[in-house]
Amino acid sequence: MSDAPPVMIIDDEEHLRVTLGQTLELAGYHPEPFASAEQALATLNKDFSGVVISDIRMPGMDGMALLREIRQRDPDLPVVLITGHGDVSTAVEAMREGAWDFLEKPFPSERLSEVVRRGIDKRRLSLENRYLKAELEAQQTAPGPRLVGRTPAIKRLSSMVQRISQVEADVLLFGETGAGKDLVARAIHERSARGGRPFVAINCGAVPESTIESELFGHEKGAFTGAVERRIGKFEHAEGGTVFLDEIESMPLALQVKLLRVLQERQVERLGSNTPVALDIRVIAATKIDLREAAEAGEFREDLYYRLNVVTLSIPPLRERREDIPLLFQHFAAVAASRSGMEAPPLDAPGVSVLLAHDWPGNARELRNLAERYVLLGSTCDYRLDALMEGVGSDGGELPLPRQVELFEKQLLSQSLARHHGRINDVCEHLGLPRKTLYDKLKKHELKPDDYRQRDDTSATP
Repeated sequence: MSDAPPVMIIDDEEHLRVTLGQTLELAGYHPEPFASAEQALATLNKDFSGVVISDIRMPGMDGMALLREIRQRDPDLPVVLITGHGDVSTAVEAMREGAWDFLEKPFPSERLSEVVRRGIDKRRLSLENRYLKAELEAQQTAPGPRLVGRTPAIKRLSSMVQRISQVEADVLLFGETGAGKDLVARAIHERSARGGRPFVAINCGAVPESTIESELFGHEKGAFTGAVERRIGKFEHAEGGTVFLDEIESMPLALQVKLLRVLQERQVERLGSNTPVALDIRVIAATKIDLREAAEAGEFREDLYYRLNVVTLSIPPLRERREDIPLLFQHFAAVAASRSGMEAPPLDAPGVSVLLAHDWPGNARELRNLAERYVLLGSTCDYRLDALMEGVGSDGGELPLPRQVELFEKQLLSQSLARHHGRINDVCEHLGLPRKTLYDKLKKHELKPDDYRQRDDTSATP
C-alpha cells in the first residue's frame, strides 16, 4: 500500500507498536513503527504527509518533549499523544502544547482510526496550502503579470507567451469572458522588448461608434464639429509599445477597413489630415467568438481576420483547469488582503470542495470577485465560501437584502480606495459621489483612506 497515508507509531513497547500498526493497516494507512522518539525524529522531514502517534511515558525523550520538538520543526504536523497514565491535567497540557488529539489507553480502534483520519485530512490541506504559498512566491520573479497555475494547459500558455513575447508578430487572443485575455496581453507586452513603452488598451465594444475612429486614429483641429484642438489617437500614443484591441468583434465593419490598412502599412492618418504618421507598434487583438465563423457569416471582415490571425492563443476557461482554481483563489485573496490591509484564513477542505464543484461561467474574473469578498466580507459568514456565493449569514440563514446591499457598498468603497490608493478626489470621481457623502459612507463602514495609501499591487493573472 505504497499510496496509503503514513502514520508514525512511537512506543517503547513492541507489542503495542504491532497492535496499533495492525489496526491502522486494516484502516487503510501505512504504519511506520519506532521504538523511541529519537529514532523517529531522525527520519522525520518537512514533507511528511501523515500523522505522528506517540506514547507519552517513554525512556529518553518522552512524548511531551517529542511534541515540543515537532512543533518547533513543523507546527502544522498533527501529533496524537496516548498514555495509560492519563489524567485531565496531562490532557490539558498536551492540548496547550499543540497536540492534535489525546487518547487514553485503552481506547477503541474506531476512535483511533477517526482521530488519524481527521489528522490526515488536516495534514493534506496544510501541505497543499504550503505548496500554494511557495508556488505563488516563486512566481513573484516572473516579469509582468503572472500566469498563475500548474496544469498542462496553463503551462503551455505560459510557454507560448514567453516565446511570442520575443518576436514582433501581431497576436490574436481567443477566450471566454473573464478568462484573462487582457492580462495575457499585458504579459506578452511586458516580457517583450517593448515592456518599457506604453501599453494602450482599447475596448472596442465600449467606445461609441460615433467617436471610435477619433479615439483610435486621432483628429486635427476643425476636423468635425467640436474638434477644437488636435487630438493624438490611441495608436500614436502607443508609439514604441503595444495596442491591445479587446472585443475586436465589436468593431464596426466600416472601421475594420481602416484598421486593416493601419496593420498593413503601419501608419495612420488623423481625421482631417492627409499626412500619414508612421507607427512602431505591436497589435494584440482579443475576441470571445470564433472570428472565422463571424467572417463567413459576413459579420467580420475576412481579410482583417487573416491579417490578425498571425499567431493565435487560446486561453482555457477555469473549468478546463480545475487544479489551478485553489492556487488562483489564494493568489487573488493575497492581492485583496494586501490592498485592504485585512487578513483572511487559508482555505479549508470544505472551501476547496466548493471551489472545485463550481463551473465558473465568469472564469477568473468571477473567482477574483469571490476571493475579494472572502477577504472583505468573509467574517460575516465564518468564511464559508458556499455562504459567500449565496449571500448567507453565519447563522446559516440568508442575509436580508438591506444587509447584502450594505456589504456590497462596503466592498465597492474598499475596492475604489484600493484602486486609487486612498486618494479621496479620485474615489469621488470614480464612484460619482460628493465629497461629504463619501466621507459619511466611509465613517459608516469604518473605512479609513490612510489604510489604503502607499499600497500597490503589480500582480495579475488570467
